[in-house]
This record gives sequence, C-alpha cells and structure tokens, in this order.
Amino acid sequence: MNALYYGDNLDVLRRHVKDETVDLVYLDPPFNSNATYNVLFDEQDGTRAAAQIKAFEDTWRWDEAAALAYQEVVEHGPTAVGRTLKGLRDVLGDAGMTAYLAMMAPRLTELRRVMASTATLYLHCDPTASHYLKVLLDAVFGPKNFRNEVIWCYAGGGIPAHDLPRKHDTILRYTKTDDYYYKPEYRAYSAGTLQRGRTKVKGKYFDKGLRAEGTPINDWWTDVPKITSPTDPEKLGYPTQKPEALLERIINLSSQEGDVVLDPFCGCGTAIAVAQRLGRNWVGIDITHLAVSLMKHRLTTQFGDAVDYKVVGEPATIEDSRQLSADDKYQFQWWALGLVGARPTDQRKGADRGIDGQLFFHDEGPDGKTKQIIFSVKGGHTSVKDIRDLGHVVSREGAQIGVLISLEPPTKPMRTEAAGTGFYLSPWTRQQYPRLQIRTIEELLAGNGVAYPAITGGQRTFRPTARAHRSEGDQGELGL
Repeated sequence: MNALYYGDNLDVLRRHVKDETVDLVYLDPPFNSNATYNVLFDEQDGTRAAAQIKAFEDTWRWDEAAALAYQEVVEHGPTAVGRTLKGLRDVLGDAGMTAYLAMMAPRLTELRRVMASTATLYLHCDPTASHYLKVLLDAVFGPKNFRNEVIWCYAGGGIPAHDLPRKHDTILRYTKTDDYYYKPEYRAYSAGTLQRGRTKVKGKYFDKGLRAEGTPINDWWTDVPKITSPTDPEKLGYPTQKPEALLERIINLSSQEGDVVLDPFCGCGTAIAVAQRLGRNWVGIDITHLAVSLMKHRLTTQFGDAVDYKVVGEPATIEDSRQLSADDKYQFQWWALGLVGARPTDQRKGADRGIDGQLFFHDEGPDGKTKQIIFSVKGGHTSVKDIRDLGHVVSREGAQIGVLISLEPPTKPMRTEAAGTGFYLSPWTRQQYPRLQIRTIEELLAGNGVAYPAITGGQRTFRPTARAHRSEGDQGELGL
C-alpha cells in the first residue's frame, strides 16, 4: 500500500521497509549548503507572500550527535563504508561536511538494503557535496555499479560578482547489480544527422539506418526548466521543490507501472505525486509535519479519491498528541493545523501576532472576496483569556472566524465566552457559523472539524496544484 511516513528516515527504513522491496529510489537530501530554507505561501490574490516558515536548516555541525553517527558507521557499518568515511574525516577533519556525510552514510546503506536486485537509485545533489557523496556511494554500491552522473542544467536569477553563475545540479545514478531495469528515452535527431542519414554516409549511426524513435537522451539535461516563477502552476512554495517533468523522466527511465518508488527526503512530495500519476506504488518519508501536511494536500488536490494511502507516524491518540506537544511545540502546531487544512504562520519570535495558522475560503462566488479563518493552537493549559485574545485578533485582522485548537478540554467559561461572540453569516448560503469556535485534538481526531462555508473555490491554504488526469495509452499528462 502507498504510504507516507513521518519521522527520521533512518528509523523508518529500519523499522518499516523490508529487504529488496523497492524498485526505484529518488532522494533529494539537504546539500550541506549552510542555508535556512523557508516555505513561502501565497497571498490571498495568488502573489508570493511575505509570510513564511522555516522548513529545515541545511547547516551541519560536528557535535556529539555527529560523532556518535560517525562511530556507528565506522564500528558497525559495512567495512568499505566505514573505511571510506574514516578516510574522508582524515581529509576534512571534524567539520560540518564530515557531520553531513556521517548522516548520509547509514541512510545510503539502508537504501541499498531495501532496493530490489533490479532497482536503481538517483541521488540529487549539487557541487557543494556531490564529489564526496559519489565516493560514499562507490563504497555503498561498489564503483562498478555507478551508471551515470547526470547534469541538470537550468536558467534563473542570481549572478555572483566574482564567480561563474552556478546553474546546474548533479544527479548520481547507481544500480544494485548489473541486472537492472532501464527504458531509454529518445530525442529527435539533429538536422545534420538526418541529412547525413539521407545521403547514406557510412558510420555507426547509419549502417543500419536511423532509428524511427530518434536517439537516446544524453546525461546532460537542458530541456527541463527549474521552477522559478511564482506564477508557475506547479509551484507550492516549498524551497527545494523540483519540477514534475524531471521526476517523470527519472521514473520512466528506471521503473515500470506497478513498481515501488521510494523518496526518503520527501519534502513537498513531487516524486510521490508523479509516481501516483504514472501508475507506480510509492513510499514517502519526511521528518516534519509541515511537509507531511503539504504532501497530503497535494495528493488530495491532484488525485482526489483516486489515491489510496496510509499515513504512519502521526499522532493517532491523545497520548501520542501529548507526547508530540512535549517533544516539539512547533511540530505539534504544524500537525494540529494539518488536521484542519490550515497553514502555519511565521514562527519567528514576535512575528505571529497571536496567529498560529490561517485558512482562506470563498463564499461569494468565483470572483468574490477571499475570507479568512484565524487559528490559535494550545498544547497546555487554557483559560477564558485565550478565547478573549483570539477574539481580539480576529477583529484586528478583519477575519470572519477564529478557532482555538486545544489539547486540553475547554472550561465552561471558555465555551460561554466563545458562544457570546455571535455568528458569521455567509452571504452565499445564508447559514450562520460560530464566530469563535473551540476544537479539541480529540474532536479533530474523531472527524469533528471546523464549521465554515467553503462553497466556491474551496479553501486556499496551500497553493493549489494542477489536477492529474490519465487516459488510455497515456503515461499521464497534467490537465491544467
């Protein structure tokens, strides 16, 4: 069954993915770029928003955790991998890059374990770490199983003053054995080649005639543009999002319908969305509830009821919810907001202005005004003051509805205070909706969601994606 896993991919791979059950691995891990990546959201009119939230920090430090990871690989990992990592540490020292490679080494080892004998792995990286990762991959898979270093070239802004513009990524392709699945993709012959073919020039291209399908694509790709424009129909606002055309090529090259595609650093879920569209089974893993919520939204938007999958690792009980709240306040907020389809707000100190999440809806026809719901999430003690504070924020922001999501049951004065704030009257349905609502985590887990009139255009929390359609004999095109 298709599955989304929340958690550390090393733990998920070891606990949940069996030996030799995956036909294609695509991973786009952090590059050790020393950058902090934020998720950008759309404004109500579809323009790029100022609101953002940190998705992950791609900065690695040699610390106790890195030293323990290094020690585990060197002392208990495959001999070749341990020796390679030790040699890299001798060269790099106790640096951030060593910490990064110590993180990657056991994950690459586990990925090889879960790959079928005919499977292929594509590791997407950039020049920051590609050369070190290739040495590590040689140790994990063996140098003879290196197949390609694909160079993905693209255009875009950002021109350094004293260096050549960096406009390519590297995709390292490895197989588990010599017996692997590969279906080449072809491109049209050049005009010169076609002319030489017509004049029957002798040579390796012409002795048996030109192929009707063209010539196989090379290991440098210039025909897949990077997602740069904020108006691109694919753009979800996730910082490292890759275009669907890139993943479509990779999945078609190295898998067949019904195969299993695994992405252990899933992010916004491009690999699993394309795998679903192309008739593959899939497994996606990510360590943030923000990414898991975004992937669930993307699958629902693109495939509706046609996609069937399970989510593993999210809290399923009140006890699980309490543990998540105690472990990580922001992960708890992201997960709770995901239960109602709301987006988080900027988490910088003082930036939220009493707003933990937002959800936008339409109830005035296709061209009508966008309405707003404000969310406040509480993982600890709550009181009537929280309801009053939420009411002030709703009034200040000109929102139509405010919702307090609480881990603890509300008190009677809280319910009385909320009920006393009146109702929002929808101009479309002429129905009334409580202006301030309280939803406990227990209620949300039971399916008792927020009451609001999402009539036309639906909710606009995350940017909507193009709905996917498949027709007979078609590998699947995006229907815009």
